[in-house]
Amino acid sequence: MNKEFGVIQTADPMMKNLLVMADNVAASKASILVMGESGTGKELLSRYIHAKSHRASKPFYAINCAAVPEGLIESELFGHEKGAFTGAIQRKLGKFELAHTGTFLLDEISELPLLLQSKLLRVIQESEIERVGGSQPIKVDVRLIATSNRDLKDMVKKGEFREDLFYRLNVIPLRIPALRERPQDIELLSQFFVEMACQENGLPLKRLSADALNKILEWKWPGNVRELRNVIERSVLLNPEQDIPAERVIIDETQVVANVDSRFRPGMTVAQAERMLILKTLDYTKQNRTQAARLLGISIRTLRNKINEYKQEVVA
Repeated sequence: MNKEFGVIQTADPMMKNLLVMADNVAASKASILVMGESGTGKELLSRYIHAKSHRASKPFYAINCAAVPEGLIESELFGHEKGAFTGAIQRKLGKFELAHTGTFLLDEISELPLLLQSKLLRVIQESEIERVGGSQPIKVDVRLIATSNRDLKDMVKKGEFREDLFYRLNVIPLRIPALRERPQDIELLSQFFVEMACQENGLPLKRLSADALNKILEWKWPGNVRELRNVIERSVLLNPEQDIPAERVIIDETQVVANVDSRFRPGMTVAQAERMLILKTLDYTKQNRTQAARLLGISIRTLRNKINEYKQEVVA
């Protein structure tokens, strides 16, 4: 896949057909429901559709319905007026208004509370929103794309998702196949992610050995493309040589400990193991905190706090 959202890397016939469908519907205003397992690239496909549409030069906004606290999501979607609730010290525009004339992605729509599902249905039907605490409807022109990694039809049967909203969103359903269903893409994306990791980290171009590629092809990739990218980047950064052998492709993250330092042993406290792993990773990256944080899967702020904590322990 590519940073340019108008391009998606694939060699798989199912994915190619999916992209043809996306191209055909991109120019319309119809709502689109993108389904697929976590990590398959639902947001990337949504951005691809936006890039192919007449709205490409207009705003693209996204909100993850699972990541916003239930008490805040209405304000995030529709905005609020000054004084609408405690803490509302000024007017705030919601994502629908900000995305006016553009595209709005509702990521993981299955996690939207039922009460807000009814309000969203009205927005789709009337093309207007009302800010929290407001009294006047506001017209919005938005191309709506929703994604879900859950079966919305099943949720409808269980009473967990509104049936009328489902049919409004499901005008054009697009399903992204899991990575394990498209083995041709596993090899293509592996090579692509190797090149990307080398370029982003200023490293000479590396390549996967035949054994390493076979190991990658044999894995089922439950985390899909996201998992593959993380594994490839880790393998590139942990391997100093140009050719990446199979043993350096660490798919099971618990293997990182064994590869980083043999002094890890049963009975160590979590804090001791964490400290050793962080310090050894910093040594490996020559104290490059950005690269070390990426390898460890933590934020730079967390890494910095840990380093300061260790320095204080030494002083004490």
